Amino acid sequence: MTLNRILFYIISFCMLVSCNEEIVFSKYMSVKPAWDIENFVSYKFDISDTTAPYDLFLKFRTNHKYEFSNLFLYTALLYPSGKVEIDTLEYLMSRPDGSMLGHGNMSVKTHKLWYKGYIGDFFFSETGNYQLTIRHATRKLGEVDPVKFLLGVLDVGFSIESAKK
Repeated sequence: MTLNRILFYIISFCMLVSCNEEIVFSKYMSVKPAWDIENFVSYKFDISDTTAPYDLFLKFRTNHKYEFSNLFLYTALLYPSGKVEIDTLEYLMSRPDGSMLGHGNMSVKTHKLWYKGYIGDFFFSETGNYQLTIRHATRKLGEVDPVKFLLGVLDVGFSIESAKK
């Protein structure tokens, strides 16, 4: 192996490691073959710094079977003290022409969607163990109840990143 090649690998490794220093927590859970409305996706994580701002993201991997232009979600963030913060969220998943938003090839798209930290800095108010629970609430146009099985969602993820200055 030449010295240039060794240096290339060392520099690449250092860049990769330094890029990931901002990620505090990141995980995906599979919900294949369809996301059942009874399948709550849940993530437990620890926070030790309440002075640093964070960006929180919900992440989804979808395929061509996802038939909706939006994604509706219910989230519950459980704090260490027992406080619960509940949100109803809506995300745009496709363009007006029907093509999917997100990154990736035509068979699988990755969507990284803001959960907290978009409008202003988000700070965790307590140190300790948190739990985020996510469930879908997507429904067909004109219907009251959400669909039981949400086709086309392969994985549901959550990440916490140090806020970009």
